[in-house]
Amino acid sequence: MYEHIRKPSLSRRQFALRLLRHFAAAAALLLVSLALGMWGYARYEHLGWVDGFLNASMLLGGMGPVNTPVTVAGKLFAGCYALYAGLVFIFGSGIILAPLLHRMLHAMHCDERDR
Repeated sequence: MYEHIRKPSLSRRQFALRLLRHFAAAAALLLVSLALGMWGYARYEHLGWVDGFLNASMLLGGMGPVNTPVTVAGKLFAGCYALYAGLVFIFGSGIILAPLLHRMLHAMHCDERDR
């Protein structure tokens, strides 16, 4: 997916396109996760779509839920979704930072053979 150490770095335009693709992938992961959270809060906590959006977006943003779950199924969903939201944050950060870190390491000529 990325250029080998013996190949030259990408041009600024190609690198910007790579960053854009990675950002789009992270945004798609975030949107799917937000839709999943909205569905779960509507299904298990019987919240409206706007309240489900608020709770899911707050969890994905790392703030925590707004409404306290009242049903057993809602509590289980909220707990599992909170764990999932933490992983989405980590994966999304990795997806966005990967091309930046690769370009930095490529510029410093780091390779596995140097270990």
